[in-house]
Amino acid sequence: MTSTVKDTAQVDPRAELGDGTTVWELAQVREGARLGAGCIVGRGAYVGSGVVIGDHVKLQNYALVYEPAELGDGVFVGPAAVLTNDEYPRSVDPEGNLKRGADWEPVGVVVEEGASLGARSVCVAPVRVGRWSLVAAGAVVTRDVPAFALVVGVPARRIGWVGRAGVRLVEDGDGTWRCPRTDALYDEADGVLTER
Repeated sequence: MTSTVKDTAQVDPRAELGDGTTVWELAQVREGARLGAGCIVGRGAYVGSGVVIGDHVKLQNYALVYEPAELGDGVFVGPAAVLTNDEYPRSVDPEGNLKRGADWEPVGVVVEEGASLGARSVCVAPVRVGRWSLVAAGAVVTRDVPAFALVVGVPARRIGWVGRAGVRLVEDGDGTWRCPRTDALYDEADGVLTER
């Protein structure tokens, strides 16, 4: 099996595409980007220079992933979601000169295994989105998201927990949470959720 790049997509020859990865129309994958096996890069999506993406990641249409982002295996990035990379964005320096690459330090967003970023959500770097968490559509993430957290709003705040299935967990009491879809159990202690 090999990767598939549609005719109007732009994939730099220095980028690495894993087996079975597909890059759809009008998408751009920059130099040094590394995508794992079985990924989907949707129409008009952007993957910046040196971005590292795990296996079976889905970047939906017009998702923007700026360097130096890192996405773990099984991550979902919804349509038009943005992962930023400039902590102090300015077009010009204090003297009014156009800023160039050497005039600022890119900072990244890390999205851990299985996490999902909803449509039009924004992750403002530097932040870490924990494994199997769920960022709601339109949320703006300005601080780290714990594993299995469900976050919503502007700025994003935790309103519950989700399991690996992405379904909101129900409390069984004594710090135990259960997935209504799979019956998997999770334990909460000191604001941290762990799988049993």
